[in-house]
Amino acid sequence: MHSRGSRLRAVTLTLLVALGAVAMFFPFLWTLSTSLSPGAGLSATPDLIPSDPSLAAYTELFSNTPFAQVVLNSLGLAVSVTLLQLVTSAMAAYAFSRLPFRGNNLVFALYLATMMIPIQVLIVPLFVQMRDLGLINTHLGVILPSVASAFGVFLLRQAMNAVPRELDEAATIDGAGHFRIFGTIVLPLIGPSLATLTVFAFMSSWNSFLWPLIILRDPELQTLPIALAGLQGQYTTQWDVMMAGSVISVLPMLAIYLFAQKYVVQGVASSGIK
Repeated sequence: MHSRGSRLRAVTLTLLVALGAVAMFFPFLWTLSTSLSPGAGLSATPDLIPSDPSLAAYTELFSNTPFAQVVLNSLGLAVSVTLLQLVTSAMAAYAFSRLPFRGNNLVFALYLATMMIPIQVLIVPLFVQMRDLGLINTHLGVILPSVASAFGVFLLRQAMNAVPRELDEAATIDGAGHFRIFGTIVLPLIGPSLATLTVFAFMSSWNSFLWPLIILRDPELQTLPIALAGLQGQYTTQWDVMMAGSVISVLPMLAIYLFAQKYVVQGVASSGIK
């Protein structure tokens, strides 16, 4: 009786998960189908399987707009921001986790509190700073405000706290300093958390819209979200072209997540994030 109830719960849970997966995958399938249907619109009853699939929308997207340059811009910015956040977050997390100093917890709490400040509040002072530095309409002006990440420091500090301190003590006895302990002992042991931060930082930069829209003026410097918004105005009725751009914008994040999925699950579990 007990085993029958367990099987029933397992079947019910499986069906609920399957329904959730279908519901979450449906918008992407609709987007992909529309991009492969020339002249398609956003009908109330979507045709998920195109009767005459074609890549005409993708051809038009790349031939009539600087979409390839826009993709390269977004890719370069996302990779730069991700690498810089990995470096700064790992070094700051090591300081909070391994270097005892007065007010460590207070400074860390104040640093985490910055996550509560919405980006809209920071727009004006950030713009004034970038203007004074002469970085308006440059990619460096987009990158600089995103170099540090409070979430990244929190995530990596949690992972570093789980690394046994005995390893540090043994390395110190062997003559290792903080840089050697940081690079050869701590970092290799928090690989899943580093992979998690890589995915989150890349995703955040790739999807960033408001700050690049304010800083960048030249069309050649624009990023993918801005270009997609421009397509909506320029091709009001060409939803197939819009959806082709949307499909392309999803592919890099999908590839990175599938590659790092195992490490992301391990990283989130080890850091205690629910």
